[in-house]
Amino acid sequence: MPRPIRLDLSFSALEHNLQEVIRRLEAGRRSDAGLRPPASRPPVSRPHIWGVVKANAYGHGLELAVGALAAADGLAMLDLEEAVRARQAGWQGPIMLLEGFFQPQDIAVLRRHGLSAVIHCSEQLDMLEQSEPGPALDAWVKLNVGMNRLGFAPSAYVAAWDRARALHARGVLATVGRMSHFSRADDDDVVTAAQRQCFLDVTRGLDGPVSICNSAATLNDVWHDAALGDSQWVRPGVCLYGGSPFATRSAAGLGLRPVQTLHSQLLAVHDLAAGAPVGYGHQFVAPQAMRVGIVACGYADGYPRHAPNGTPVTVAGVRTRLLGRVSMDMLAVDLDPVPTAAAGAPVVLWGEGGPSVDEVARAADTIGYELMCAVAPRVPRREVK
Repeated sequence: MPRPIRLDLSFSALEHNLQEVIRRLEAGRRSDAGLRPPASRPPVSRPHIWGVVKANAYGHGLELAVGALAAADGLAMLDLEEAVRARQAGWQGPIMLLEGFFQPQDIAVLRRHGLSAVIHCSEQLDMLEQSEPGPALDAWVKLNVGMNRLGFAPSAYVAAWDRARALHARGVLATVGRMSHFSRADDDDVVTAAQRQCFLDVTRGLDGPVSICNSAATLNDVWHDAALGDSQWVRPGVCLYGGSPFATRSAAGLGLRPVQTLHSQLLAVHDLAAGAPVGYGHQFVAPQAMRVGIVACGYADGYPRHAPNGTPVTVAGVRTRLLGRVSMDMLAVDLDPVPTAAAGAPVVLWGEGGPSVDEVARAADTIGYELMCAVAPRVPRREVK
């Protein structure tokens, strides 16, 4: 019999979360934390959606995402091989490579599969200018507005744009879009407003579609600004998978459902005397007589080793807490809130029927994105519709 741990992946939850993003976009709804453009600016049309499926769809499986995100207008990812997999899985719409291409020979693969690329450095423009003739590619020229990862500096952007437009005139590039990425759309309206204004100032007078909004900016309606034009593409990522991009707003409060549910069972139950330790390093010592359960899940399954005492867990439908240090294959939980729990009792580490992945991540001083991506290959996966 296999070890009693599995990751359930909800196809319908992924569909639901995309529809919730679409609903918000179509309503033009502003949250209380949202950035509100001046009232004198008219509302803009609903943006197109890049469904972000990088890192194997945030650890959920690219093929699952291709099917569940059928209502998206395009897919965005990093890896050229994953883009080819998406085509093989039946995706016929646009695909954008968020880091563009890396070597001259990549350009032929982009052309073969009809992929578009982000252009963020002069070396990529050099490769395009020296490339062999072939079908024209869609491209997005990226501006660095303060994230300081990828993108042309504001002082260099227009020159890069002019080179891209010259490639368009030669038939190397087809549509040329403008793109950027906010660094604090989740927690700082002032910084985000300044970065948006930088984008508007630098790209003023340039044509083509715009893509600047990640999950946080999308849910905060940063896109809702006529100055950004009528051809916008937002890039929701973690919110599609049921995670919140905000530290103070839950996914459930945003109308999102968890796509991942990490299930396990109790392997054993122990009655401890006061003063008895639990786990490596004796990070927890029983303050009084108590019951402890041992769960078939550890850091080799992707559960964070640094999760502290008190991290939420659900046993037999009852919320309780982690005790002691997480081992490679096991962890301990407090069974005093669940007095009837015995070996074989169901456990939810995060997801439907348990704590949210964001709650577990917050307790472990990380983010839900990391936990979603970190579930180990040895954990069996089951798609639930």
